[in-house]
Amino acid sequence: MNATTPRPRIALYSHDTVGLGHTRRQLALAHELARHHAGADLLLVTGNPEATLLPAPDRTDVVTLPTVTKAADGSYVPRRLGSDLESVVGLRSAILTAALTSFSPDLLIVDKVPQGLCGELLQSLEALRGRTRMVLGLREVLDDTATTRAEWLTGRTEDVIRDYYDEVWVYGDPSVFDPAKEYGWGTDTVAKTVQLGYLGRLTPAGSARQTPAGSARPHELPNRYVLCQMGGGADGLALAEAFLSASLPDGYEGVVLTGAYLPAHDRLRLESLAAAGGHRRVIGFTDQAEDWLLSASAVVSMGGYNSTVEILSGKVPALVVPRIHPRTEQLIRAQSLAATGALDVLVPNELTPERIGDWLAAVLNTPGPQPQPTPTPQTGHGSIPDRMLRARSALDLNGLQTLAHRTDNLIGVSHHAA
Repeated sequence: MNATTPRPRIALYSHDTVGLGHTRRQLALAHELARHHAGADLLLVTGNPEATLLPAPDRTDVVTLPTVTKAADGSYVPRRLGSDLESVVGLRSAILTAALTSFSPDLLIVDKVPQGLCGELLQSLEALRGRTRMVLGLREVLDDTATTRAEWLTGRTEDVIRDYYDEVWVYGDPSVFDPAKEYGWGTDTVAKTVQLGYLGRLTPAGSARQTPAGSARPHELPNRYVLCQMGGGADGLALAEAFLSASLPDGYEGVVLTGAYLPAHDRLRLESLAAAGGHRRVIGFTDQAEDWLLSASAVVSMGGYNSTVEILSGKVPALVVPRIHPRTEQLIRAQSLAATGALDVLVPNELTPERIGDWLAAVLNTPGPQPQPTPTPQTGHGSIPDRMLRARSALDLNGLQTLAHRTDNLIGVSHHAA
């Protein structure tokens, strides 16, 4: 801990080019760290301006970087500025270095990309080396093995980890998927690796929060509804269309959460489908997605890390329809978890309204054929199948608690510090 400050300072970095997933994960860490380390100051530096719309813990501030996104060919391009990518990355790097060196954190937690987007974090890492403990946080699945190994080799990722990082935190359960083995990490990286467990949630995220404009709380809806989660919304249109066109069990309403990145014309299309089908509605961006999930009778969802872990943390039957392009991360995660029985999976090329309708009918124990994705006995209206409950209870979902306690040793302060 800095000699000049009586309380710990913790910084979190996320490059964020598409969607809210990385930012939401870093904010989940921030909430647990703020709870565990009383009085800590936290700074989130992110490439996602929408981060300011999400609830942050006390004593936490957000610095947003000039935005970058991915083009259709997978390359990075400036999202708003007319400058070339090199100029925008240079500007981001300068902002990062100024913010992080001025904040002078005791601990820096970097999400996914140890060198930052296009190497933008390297200058900051060098400036902080020797006075800041540094941790790389990784979701358990990065991509398929060949792609991940090639990207790590090209980016000299293990060299950066060796030179700058004290630990590598993996947010997953190695009994489901072990990235160190799957991706063939070297001995130096493995020696720094800590398998934390999935970043499971223990309480509803929306407690004691006010509802933002355009949002709604689950209790404003009928008692029974089934939910469709589109993730960030940028590429979930096909899933939402199939869900809104599916037959719903009697007595249930269908609700779609669009995410922040659904284009306006696609939102209008979904609203038209909902109106035509009846007993369906479309809800725009909300910071209370976990509240909606906890109150649902069943959920059909994309397979991003945060959405999946929120499903695993609860008792709602789930059918995951993973993204398969440009990365297979969601598919690998969904299939690995489906093999344990914790959820069901439907690959996108088999996605139809009929498949969703059949799954809802079966999982809610209503009349109709057994669904193709899950030919197992069901347990009644809104209750989770026994196999899902057993599988989820066997998973390590204590990542947030383990993470908070690991910071005690890294920054030499207990959670009693003020």
